[in-house]
Amino acid sequence: QVLLVESGGGLVQAGGSLRVSCAAPGRTFNNYAMGWFRQAPGKEREFVAAISRSGGSTYYADSVKGRFTISRDNAKNTVNLQMNSLKPEDTAVYYCAAGALGPRGLDRRDYWGQGTQVTVSS
Repeated sequence: QVLLVESGGGLVQAGGSLRVSCAAPGRTFNNYAMGWFRQAPGKEREFVAAISRSGGSTYYADSVKGRFTISRDNAKNTVNLQMNSLKPEDTAVYYCAAGALGPRGLDRRDYWGQGTQVTVSS
């Protein structure tokens, strides 16, 4: 079992920046690729970004490419999502996930965090 705990969500104006983080206590963090997903009200959960176990490879949804950056610190068992140039359509609950990479990003999701709300005002 891998426990994932997100933090860092909040309210920001359009054009602003926010960073969300995910902590994964335990000794198995390095065994998993990590990713971020988001779910807006009335919409399905969608892929945002993923990062390989080593951190050497990253993947992004087209909607966030060039604005968001995913990173991980295997020494601290954390994965971060730096979000810049935020838009109102980025408003959603952001979820951290642990699993394995595939052609579409983090295609296998073994564990989920509880989510953190990000709200971008216009």
